Amino acid sequence: MSFWVPKGKATAEGNLSVIDAENLTKTSNKSREMMKKKDDQRPAVVLVHGFAFDGLYTWQFQIGALAKSYDLYVPDLLFFGLSQTSSTDRSVRFQADCMIAALMWLGVEKCTVVGFSYGGFVAFKMAEIKPDMVHSLVISGSLVAMTESKSKPMLESLGRKSFAELLLPETVEGLKALLSRGSYRKFWLPNFIYKDFLEVMFSHRKERAELLEAMIVNNNDVSLPNFSQKILLLWGDNDGIFRVQFAKDMKEQLGENTTIQIIGKAGHLAHVERPCYYNRYLKKFLAANLPH
Repeated sequence: MSFWVPKGKATAEGNLSVIDAENLTKTSNKSREMMKKKDDQRPAVVLVHGFAFDGLYTWQFQIGALAKSYDLYVPDLLFFGLSQTSSTDRSVRFQADCMIAALMWLGVEKCTVVGFSYGGFVAFKMAEIKPDMVHSLVISGSLVAMTESKSKPMLESLGRKSFAELLLPETVEGLKALLSRGSYRKFWLPNFIYKDFLEVMFSHRKERAELLEAMIVNNNDVSLPNFSQKILLLWGDNDGIFRVQFAKDMKEQLGENTTIQIIGKAGHLAHVERPCYYNRYLKKFLAANLPH
């Protein structure tokens, strides 16, 4: 699993730390202690990307805004960027387990996890599994879990038979349709840029299709966790994939620890379309919810 991490915690060139998340139990306690460096730690923020792009592409407008005040950890989830696994487990739970193990190896004891779209599922699962590590959550364009009862009407409204049909485009036209569905503003790019995106950003198609299949869970297998964390739902008012009503319903279900902030004139990609507003609300929440 590859991470972009604060200086001093990298294990390769630049700020890239490549971690064997499947064999972390074999790592010595001494190595873990060396990574902690508590004396110069700042509040940790983990930015978890969505399905179309890797960590750096997804959070390019947030990294600069946060890096001066926080220790940022920007992972590539399994089968994105440099992250791979020999395991056949494609569940959101497995992604969350690997994330937690990698963060523990890096010496992160408490953090705020910011999850976008598919990364929001992973963030919620991390908070459920390891509440003593995940101090607070910021979720954009996602749900606690993608159940069968939610996925079917979503796909119908999107005019797709499967999420892979939307999220794993094979043609320039398919990529344009995905970006159009994800954004409020319509923008023009030359076709060669779309072609480059298709070549670079949509590798591991078989494995990613399996991730999307495993993302959908049976209604009977899901119960709403009693999250102890403070949660911010940060949403674009014109999200064409996860409608604002999803956020409003979640706010009611999650209770008083959850707040909601809607960003005007923004779609699913609110953090890209309206980064100044997104970053303002994000930084305000982070400052008000620092770990004790």
